[in-house]
Amino acid sequence: MIQGSFELAREAFALRAKFAMPARGVTALFGPSGSGKTTLLRCLAGFERSPVGFLSVAGEVWQDEARRVFVPVHKRPLGYVFQDARLFPHLCVRDNLRFAWRRTPAAKRAVDMDQAIAWLGLEPLLDRREQQLSGGQKQRVAIARALLASPRLLLMDEPLAALDAAAKGEIMPYLEALHRQLSIPVVYVSHSLEEVSRLADHLLLIAEGSVAASGPLQELATRPDSPLAHLEDAATVIDAVVAEHDNAFQLTHVDFAGGRLILSRNALPVGAAVRVRILARDVSLALSRSTDTSILNILEGTIETLSAYSPAQLHVHIGVAPGRRILARITRKSASLLALHAGQRVFVQVKSVALVA
Repeated sequence: MIQGSFELAREAFALRAKFAMPARGVTALFGPSGSGKTTLLRCLAGFERSPVGFLSVAGEVWQDEARRVFVPVHKRPLGYVFQDARLFPHLCVRDNLRFAWRRTPAAKRAVDMDQAIAWLGLEPLLDRREQQLSGGQKQRVAIARALLASPRLLLMDEPLAALDAAAKGEIMPYLEALHRQLSIPVVYVSHSLEEVSRLADHLLLIAEGSVAASGPLQELATRPDSPLAHLEDAATVIDAVVAEHDNAFQLTHVDFAGGRLILSRNALPVGAAVRVRILARDVSLALSRSTDTSILNILEGTIETLSAYSPAQLHVHIGVAPGRRILARITRKSASLLALHAGQRVFVQVKSVALVA
């Protein structure tokens, strides 16, 4: 685990965050602008020193102010990717990478140059300088450079924030691939729910300098008391496996613990792991299985809870398998007409399923 607590006071802001996150996979610090995400990340890195602070990374203490322990930034085995790439403009891509690689003692190198270049697709860019790179290309180089430091922890501060939609689309597949390939933990700051849905395994929800909630992404996305479940684009996030392709109708079938979902045909092989996202507003409920409907995705489940979303709408949390729930947003009138209540068996009709990773 990565465990810590920080208290830091500024003129118009106070950070009081206590947390625990897995020392594997991607943990997203998610919340609105100004909530304290970057400040918390800088405390993790050691750029900001909390006078009342503690940080342990996989059992190694990097900060314990009660015992006067503080490992400075340059001695922490971490990589840091900023919003702007911060490449050396006088060096080509190859030499930017070599700079990080040479600074890492040979005995501690866990990532070699060829690996980093291949993972981020940098081979065609090696002889270019910063001014010859697009925004997305610069960030790919910055990520590769951070990896060549062979960090035990990789910190990423909104690496896509300064990019336009096209550049984000270019770099996202590389981030998803790294998610699957890296064994080191990643802490990823974002205020984009789409990015978080695609990349994160675990979430720390940050609000007004504190950790409002934390837990696995799929749990927090649909938990009744989670702030995520009350966003306009609240959604269920599901990890599934490609089961088969229907070439006749250009569809792909994916299986998860709660059943099977059908989505538009993709090129992934059978057996490939995928992540899908179902917006709460794209889910409707029925008391019996419809046979005269155009909706292909119909799951059966049990209502766990109903909670208010707005004066006119409710959120319904439906368990479709142990530990797996679907979030639906329906009108209060619909809930009244169907006499919906906790413990009731219903059919979950999903209008749209989006493949996100």
